[in-house]
Amino acid sequence: MKAIVNVTPQWGIGSEGRLLVRIHADMRRFRMLTSHNTIIIGRKTLGTFPNGAPLPNRDNIILTRDPMFTAGNALVCHDLSELSRAVSDRDPDTVYVCGGEQIYRLLLPYCDSALVTLTYTDAEADRFFPNLNLMPNWIITDAGEKQVEEETAFRFLTYTNTEPTRL
Repeated sequence: MKAIVNVTPQWGIGSEGRLLVRIHADMRRFRMLTSHNTIIIGRKTLGTFPNGAPLPNRDNIILTRDPMFTAGNALVCHDLSELSRAVSDRDPDTVYVCGGEQIYRLLLPYCDSALVTLTYTDAEADRFFPNLNLMPNWIITDAGEKQVEEETAFRFLTYTNTEPTRL
């Protein structure tokens, strides 16, 4: 599995249920990487999508503790064992963990890499991604050039987990 996330230098990912910044190049990259693949998200993150609906052209897996929750044609899992069964027959390189904060924290140990868009903004966040720079088993294996879009600077980074746990 891979985590995919847009973070600030303080590892902020959201505020009041919204992304901190929208960068067209980042959104295109997200669509390109996740389309025709599997995404894993939490119930709250699903609620931030257009019409609160699963994303098209992807297998959407919603991880929630709510036993009554349904989400159209998305698969709903209630714990790690259900999730493990749901992704067991999928190529791990086609499974993307897409948030929110609790889902990232829960599933990050099982990810072999994290595709990070580092956005140079000082936007205030109330939701955070774990700081991979402070985790000894996560190393930067690719750092793209700094880019600027509509006065917002960003770069794409790939972190690799040297000790992923099997789900």
